Amino acid sequence: MKFIVSSSALLKQLQQISGVINANTVLPILEDFLFEIEKNKLTVIATDLETVMKVHLDIEAKDSGKVCIPAKILLDSLKNIAEQPLTFNIDKNFAVELTSDNGKYKVMGENPDNFPKEPKADDANSFTMSSSALVTAINKCIFAVSNDDLRPAMTGVFFELDKKGITFVATDAHRLVRYIRKDVSCPEKYNFIVPKKPLNLLKSALPDNEDELNVSYNNNHLFVSHGGTELVCRLIDARFPDYKVVIPADNPYKMTVNKHDFQNALRRVSVFSNKSTNQVALSISGSELQLAAQDVDFSFEGNERMACQYDGDDLQIAFNAKFLIEMLGGADTSEINMELSTPTKAGIIKPSEQGENEELLMLVMPLMLNN
Repeated sequence: MKFIVSSSALLKQLQQISGVINANTVLPILEDFLFEIEKNKLTVIATDLETVMKVHLDIEAKDSGKVCIPAKILLDSLKNIAEQPLTFNIDKNFAVELTSDNGKYKVMGENPDNFPKEPKADDANSFTMSSSALVTAINKCIFAVSNDDLRPAMTGVFFELDKKGITFVATDAHRLVRYIRKDVSCPEKYNFIVPKKPLNLLKSALPDNEDELNVSYNNNHLFVSHGGTELVCRLIDARFPDYKVVIPADNPYKMTVNKHDFQNALRRVSVFSNKSTNQVALSISGSELQLAAQDVDFSFEGNERMACQYDGDDLQIAFNAKFLIEMLGGADTSEINMELSTPTKAGIIKPSEQGENEELLMLVMPLMLNN
């Protein structure tokens, strides 16, 4: 079996799917790419048993066939080969010979029959959405996903489908992000939880533009395809916590503040906070916001004042500065609104202006004030 492919085109596609492959895999064959050749079309597949990613490329080939090639050595060699046509020769023992303009390289492939079969999209429902809508949703939510394997439901992003739109929710019990897209129409009311890893892979593989994505799902798997790239992942089999009861219905105090100034002030003051809690206390009165942090163990202390617009009673409330900085990064406006009530109730952060078809709400739990 023999085929010819552009070295840079192959490298670009392989780098897109190489993130699927884990460093320490259970089965040695999972360290390989599966190459499938059929009539001038090459399909390359990578999997870790939970997530499958595949890409399609045009090549020159007379025959069809399959082979598994070790991913690491193939990527390392392609990175160092200048753009040129590469010829792959594969013999019946799955030995692979790569021929470039000036060189010949040999690597031992493996039997493709041992490569895990990918899940089929049986009785799947599907809908379309723009690529940028999904990429934006992942970017807005992914940082709030929990890393706690004891609570598997929180280790992914919750997708809540509806005919009127789609809601994405992520939480780690300390903070919560809810992002709604109204420009997507789903076939039915349905929900599922998508793990963090495939979402990170999609985020880097999909273009941030108006290209149309095809999204399908059944009880166990999610399927996303865009152009020549496809991703299949197993859904998390767990029940997502009822996030609606956590969001306070009435936070009467409203504060508006410049996002960049607030973020930078938090960065400066949090340097002096206790490293285990990152606690920064906010004291709001009139049109002034004071930020204070201290680490008693080392006698560190940091204070800053900044202007804000505030409507409410004087309030002192403490938050984890690291969480606030990350959440502010999710708002795309120059100003943000914070809705507060008491020092023990969750604070809500929203961008000062919402997009036409989108709505972002971020919630952060306060820390106990150590007076």
